[in-house]
Amino acid sequence: MPPTNNVTRMLAAKKVAFVAHELPAEKLGGEEAAAYLGVPAEQMFKTMVAVRTSGGKAVLALVPAPAQLSLKALGRALDAKLQLASLAQAEQLTGLQTGGISPLALIGKGFDTVLDQSALDFDTIYLSGGQRGLNISMSPQDLVALTRAKVVGIRG
Repeated sequence: MPPTNNVTRMLAAKKVAFVAHELPAEKLGGEEAAAYLGVPAEQMFKTMVAVRTSGGKAVLALVPAPAQLSLKALGRALDAKLQLASLAQAEQLTGLQTGGISPLALIGKGFDTVLDQSALDFDTIYLSGGQRGLNISMSPQDLVALTRAKVVGIRG
């Protein structure tokens, strides 16, 4: 049975439809996680952390696992100059381990969230559940509603 955590408890409390999926506890890349769960890699979304070069809110950018993030497109969407956070910086900013960074675990923590528009091509998308070894599948519309994500094309 997949683990429960603050994310799964919050989703259940808000009566949001989701499925929790257990993954191996070691850090898996998005494509590895998709292969493990037997889902198309384009349906698995990885969370990348970007920082504004002028300071201010950090950004959680979700793109399909096989895609690269376009910092230019992300910057245009937020009218900001951005740089990708290092793994250590991402962990420090979010308080989560890489491989387990999730916008669902960071609701109300001051992050801007941007979801690549390709997510809307699917009824269900997969993303981290806020810890290594836990993945969540849910509708992209529910993710947008919960995180107040901006939906734009941010793939490179």
